[in-house]
Amino acid sequence: MVVISIIIILMGLLFPAFKGAQDQAKRAQAKNDLSQIVTAVNAYYTEYGKYPVLGTASSSPNDFWIGDWNSADLFNVLRADGFSWDSTSGDNLNPKRIVFMNPPPAKNSRGGVSQTDGKYYDPWGSVYRLRIDWDYDNGLVNPYAAGAGGNPINFGVIGFSIGKDQVSAADGNNGKYKVTGQTNDGDDDVLSWQ
Repeated sequence: MVVISIIIILMGLLFPAFKGAQDQAKRAQAKNDLSQIVTAVNAYYTEYGKYPVLGTASSSPNDFWIGDWNSADLFNVLRADGFSWDSTSGDNLNPKRIVFMNPPPAKNSRGGVSQTDGKYYDPWGSVYRLRIDWDYDNGLVNPYAAGAGGNPINFGVIGFSIGKDQVSAADGNNGKYKVTGQTNDGDDDVLSWQ
């Protein structure tokens, strides 16, 4: 009984360390995925002279948002998966069929592109969110009100994951990102631009 008790105590002490290492590995994977996504979008821009956006801008001042509703459209274009048509112009957005990225398939809608819906999921099971510079002014609205850099962000594309808690107020541009002493402090989102 004493030996079993000691083993249980040791397991209790090691479990939080193991869980912390797992969480850190997922954050690193999300950061790596975001880097690959941003690189793929920029490679598309280099090849075609425009961003792989469908339809019209979804915010003011003219950023194009990628979220749960249109994630599959973007990643179909970047993976050259079938024909990806712009719903406004009817143009094929990747006529050369160039594969700009080849992410792994998702396992249980976590950590890859789902084979059923074509969306790219982070390690916690949420769709990656992106903002693309619709009006080509090299300025994107920072999705966070504080703690995540200036506004505008001087990139053509940025991305973020809403993290382990799968909650973020960043989509409405009123989230706080690790700002001490303010509401929503300690946000666990993973950002491509930091």
